[in-house]
Amino acid sequence: MEHLINKNVRGIEISGIRKFFNLVAKYEDVISLTIGQPDFPTPAHVKEVGVRAIQVNQTTYTQNAGIIELREAATEFVFEKYGLTYHPESEVIVSVGASQGIDITFRTILEPGSEVILPGPVYPGYEPIIKLCGATPIHIDTCETNFLLTADLLEKHLTSKTRCIVLPYPSNPTGVSLSKEELQKIANLLNDKDIFVLSDEIYSELVFNGEHTSIANLPGMRDKTIVVNGVSKSHSMTGWRIGLVFGPEYLMKQMLKVHQYNVSCATSISQHAALEALTHGKDDANEMKIQYQHRMEYVYGRLVKMGLDVVKPNGAFYLFPSIKKYKISSFEFALKMVEQAGVAVVPGSAFSTLGEGYVRISYAYNMETLEKAMDRMEKYLKDLSY
Repeated sequence: MEHLINKNVRGIEISGIRKFFNLVAKYEDVISLTIGQPDFPTPAHVKEVGVRAIQVNQTTYTQNAGIIELREAATEFVFEKYGLTYHPESEVIVSVGASQGIDITFRTILEPGSEVILPGPVYPGYEPIIKLCGATPIHIDTCETNFLLTADLLEKHLTSKTRCIVLPYPSNPTGVSLSKEELQKIANLLNDKDIFVLSDEIYSELVFNGEHTSIANLPGMRDKTIVVNGVSKSHSMTGWRIGLVFGPEYLMKQMLKVHQYNVSCATSISQHAALEALTHGKDDANEMKIQYQHRMEYVYGRLVKMGLDVVKPNGAFYLFPSIKKYKISSFEFALKMVEQAGVAVVPGSAFSTLGEGYVRISYAYNMETLEKAMDRMEKYLKDLSY
């Protein structure tokens, strides 16, 4: 009866990141730089609150949008950090990770025939949801603009069907981020257009130079922008699954209906832990960011010395070097490096066809691991002819 399965479901694939991660799991003595998983433990004070939430029986359903204390803390957090203003009772939803926040956003705003613009190479979590909604992903090639979506590029791809533009900055897989000036040009372009913006800001606390700017904070953009954030990357809480979605009341009212029938509410225990993270731990990311930048500088320097072309990132914990000169596919390059050098990275093709010719390296690992991985990679490249 397989033919009866929803054709949109049959038409999507498992994430290329996970596919490759699972593929290399059978190899021994492999250093994996594949997963975007912070290697820092969740801060102790946050874990203690999670444990206490269980002990005092805070284990029941919460309001669909999340406990009001967390929504209040979330609005205070984004106001203090980025100048964003949202009403905690009507303009915030606590989601099951940023991924579910993206899901309910697309389910709410997309219809069959809608188009969603994605700057490629791009995180593979958007396209399948867009397709499940019957909409069409439109990828813009940003390889010639250092992986930055510019207003000029964007304008060339706008059509009457454009329903949403995704701004995933700082970027996974490239680590680049849009400046306030670049965002302002995009805002100027969209100001008089009925087009939503999904601003995925999950790495907003991991910007190395300058401050993170949200396009929702620019004139005319608040009422058409959905901001997705969370505590997974900022507080090393990936497994707690708490995302935060901010948007104008008229839109959040509709999104809450989708969220309610999707998951009812985020996990109560995790919500209390996230409350601690956003109040007493609001600056917990600072020390992690220092370490990430140190690691980035090291890996970036090693890659450049190896002769690889790579754009220096300004956030997150990824590098996306070009391997085009070796004239083999990114999958073949990555698989050979696993087999011959014992180092695993993610083929760029996992990040849309525009990622072909690149590989993603996660430096969310300790320095000893990174040093050993770079030594192995350097030897592999010396043995690889082109």
